[in-house]
Amino acid sequence: MTTPGTEPTTTEPSELTGGGASPDAREQASLFHRIVTGNLLISALAVVLALVLGAVLIAIADEEVREAATYFFARPGDLLGALWTAVSEAYVSLFKGAVFNPDGDTFARQIRPLTESLVFSVPLILAGLGVAVAFRAGLFNIGAQGQIILGAIIGSYLGFSFDLPPVVHLVVAALGAALGGALWGFIPGLLKARTGANEVIVTIMLNYTAVYLVAYLLTTPAFQEDGSNQPKSPRLGENSLWPNLLGDDFRLNAAFLVALLATVAVWWLLERSTLGFRLRAVGVNQDAARTAGMNVGTVTIAAMVIAGLLAGLAGSAQVQGTEQFLTAGIAGSLGFDAITVALLGRSRAWGVLWAGLLFGALKAGGFVMQSVTQTPIDIILVLQSVIVLLIAAPPLVRMVFRLPDPDRPRRPRAARPARSAKQEAAA
Repeated sequence: MTTPGTEPTTTEPSELTGGGASPDAREQASLFHRIVTGNLLISALAVVLALVLGAVLIAIADEEVREAATYFFARPGDLLGALWTAVSEAYVSLFKGAVFNPDGDTFARQIRPLTESLVFSVPLILAGLGVAVAFRAGLFNIGAQGQIILGAIIGSYLGFSFDLPPVVHLVVAALGAALGGALWGFIPGLLKARTGANEVIVTIMLNYTAVYLVAYLLTTPAFQEDGSNQPKSPRLGENSLWPNLLGDDFRLNAAFLVALLATVAVWWLLERSTLGFRLRAVGVNQDAARTAGMNVGTVTIAAMVIAGLLAGLAGSAQVQGTEQFLTAGIAGSLGFDAITVALLGRSRAWGVLWAGLLFGALKAGGFVMQSVTQTPIDIILVLQSVIVLLIAAPPLVRMVFRLPDPDRPRRPRAARPARSAKQEAAA
């Protein structure tokens, strides 16, 4: 541990758990830390359990399965066959809609599902990284939804109101979106640091503010498309859009590269930088971090600003990439899905990347699964919800798979009795 005023360079954040906080506060901080930074194996097993539960729901929703169940004792093979058909067809359709469709007549059609999964994953990765940064600092950021909306508002306005050179226009609009999200993250960070306001309540209120703000702006002449009564902005200028990576036949654009670069940047920030050390230290124990000479308030503000900046980039990916104009539903449920992505990724940059890709694949494949097998798309939402539930309850996952609890002290082995001289000689 370093003395106040000096820079901690060798102390790990896990060593700061002692501190001067009360036992209840330390226990709550420890629980939050375990949930958001736990074992990746628990996340993987949570996905497996969710898929098993999804199979049960698919079977229940299938009409042929329900019919075969009425005469199960007469012909049990019919029910088993119907179960296999319903579940296998649904998950095969999910795979074809999310990864690779071998039925496509061209290679472009065969790989289109994968590109669509990547498109859906971009805002989830960016916003999930923002939520993860806040998690690592001990902050529960519920405001990604509002931060995405603010980023989309500013990014879209800069996109359709100005006519700038190609690269300049793109950069200006993207930076504007990032700064808009950062501003919406700065507000709860400042209130938390200066007044102790609960960031959960403040960010939820800011979400509502952003939702109503975009709804109002779309009724004003500045944000309304000429000659249209629809609540939709003019289309963004061509120079402000993220360029397509694979041509006009695919929607995958350069925002995906931004998501990859953001993943690397967040990994370096959290694992290699001094600011990242401070974020992690404050997240483990604020009192101990303060004793070590860290300014907890400044770190809190920095964490929320970075979280908002990344969520603002997610808004940029929406308006400058996928949608290309602003609507009241531009964020959809991305902000709340990003919380799930951050939890599933255990607040690690690379974990968030893979979780975002998984959720993007579920979203892309879910539409195909519904159209081909008539499986309700709501099952995908159930899968996401179950994943969150299981991640928040690691003991449940360990109980199902009979895994040992790493926090439970093991019983010491009984010492073997010393052997006599005759036994030693015989050995």
